Amino acid sequence: MGKCIALCGFMGCGKSTIGKRLARELSLEFCDLDRYIEEQEGRTVTEMFQKFGETGFRARERQAVRELSKREEIVIACGGGTVLFPENVEAFHKNGAKILYLKVPLPFLQERLKNDRKRPLLQRTDRREFIERLYRERCPLYEKAADQVIEARVSKAAVVRKILELYPDLSL
Repeated sequence: MGKCIALCGFMGCGKSTIGKRLARELSLEFCDLDRYIEEQEGRTVTEMFQKFGETGFRARERQAVRELSKREEIVIACGGGTVLFPENVEAFHKNGAKILYLKVPLPFLQERLKNDRKRPLLQRTDRREFIERLYRERCPLYEKAADQVIEARVSKAAVVRKILELYPDLSL
């Protein structure tokens, strides 16, 4: 059986770390969507936001999702905004991917993101308020896109175990 697992959730929820562990546990390929786009473009996400704006970056993201969602035997760590766009969710589901939402409470994310210097959307003076507003806007969309909501406030190893318990056929 082909396996494509897409991890979604708010920035800082652990998609990449958990994705790497899950892929290793299942002997699958791991792909961080943002890194994949950077490799394709030869520039960082920050540079793409600066040069093309969010709209230009999202077009590149859509193309990457169309390509990667067709792969089998892969765990994909989506960007924080990937599944906010219905065409990305449709591409994943059309190709049989499972979308798992890694849900982490806002206070934990605020703490994790308070000193972040890499994410273009967070380079602003009203960071805490912006994160809260974005969290409230995005979380219902993550839940809507997801095949399963995974409480991800616990250790990364516990999250991976929970995913394997929910989907025992993944490890076949």
